Amino acid sequence: MNRKITSGPIRDKERTKKKLLAAVGKILKKDGFTGLNVSQVALRAKVDRKLVYDYFGSMEGLVKEYLNSRDYWAVNVDHSTELIEQSKGDFGKEMAYHLLEDQLNSLIANEEMRKIISWGVSESSKVLEELNEKREFLGEQFFKEITDAYFKNKDKDIRPVAALLIGGIYYITLLAHTNNGLICGIDIRKEEAQAEIKKTLKQIIDWAYS
Repeated sequence: MNRKITSGPIRDKERTKKKLLAAVGKILKKDGFTGLNVSQVALRAKVDRKLVYDYFGSMEGLVKEYLNSRDYWAVNVDHSTELIEQSKGDFGKEMAYHLLEDQLNSLIANEEMRKIISWGVSESSKVLEELNEKREFLGEQFFKEITDAYFKNKDKDIRPVAALLIGGIYYITLLAHTNNGLICGIDIRKEEAQAEIKKTLKQIIDWAYS
């Protein structure tokens, strides 16, 4: 029987890359994006700092891979194409609601994701710009292939509706988890508040399509 290989250049490299990616997330959660630098990441991962350059080319390369592996909207193109085909029957109505609901759930549960969103609205960076472009590319697929024709010449448009809902989800979740902030007396950290917000999201989508 062949013995299972537990180490070697390839396995060790992948293990080290995972340590570095995990270290980025830990620092981001504890210190925010201002705490991210090669020295701190290497120290947290307990590896030589030169491995950041060997495996990712630069700190920016490491952050880019981290963001692409963590961001909720980084859905691969093949998957998005399949979702779009499945959603043409109702012109994307159910897909619109479920994407918003999933985004809300992810932001409530995932501190790293909240930090990424907060980072994206407070700091200018090439990797963050590229991440936003990826989100926009996938969003454009949804709008152009499903909803634009349906809403043409109607008195409502799903694009600004979705933009306002996404922005609202960002703000209400970020504020609650950073400064214990309530909005209109709503604490999104509580299950009953989450249920009310989800119900309202569905009501707004129903209104937009009515």
